[in-house]
Amino acid sequence: MYPAPLNEGRSRNMQANRRADTKPEVALRKALHSRGFRYRKDFLLRPAEGVRVKPDIVFTARKVAVFVDGCFWHVCPTHGRYPTTNDWYWAPKLRRNLERDCLVNAALEDAGWRVVRLWEHEALDTAVAAVEGAVNGVVEHVNEDNPRL
Repeated sequence: MYPAPLNEGRSRNMQANRRADTKPEVALRKALHSRGFRYRKDFLLRPAEGVRVKPDIVFTARKVAVFVDGCFWHVCPTHGRYPTTNDWYWAPKLRRNLERDCLVNAALEDAGWRVVRLWEHEALDTAVAAVEGAVNGVVEHVNEDNPRL
């Protein structure tokens, strides 16, 4: 059961949220492509029985999966917050998102993949460096702001 929208503007705002091709994701893809990296986007991976995931950017040969997480949907410690309106709906939903992220990370890592999770607000240079490091096997991206990962 979904909560009724507070008003028409809020309804339009929520409908405009995209699952893929967000501005931070597109900016990262363009920066990586201009540096000569070739990848797949929204490529379906099945790292374990019953686990299906489409990372934002996938380097299949290097087994690197990149996720650009939205601050609201993945409860960023800096910008994310639990809504106070309709919390009966949002709190469990956001909690399930966090649980799914942990499950996906574990399944991918168990299958030999490197997982890079970036916040949408991270600087483009930092994000590109994290992905380059993971693809080249030099540096692991550690997101100290995110204790769940």
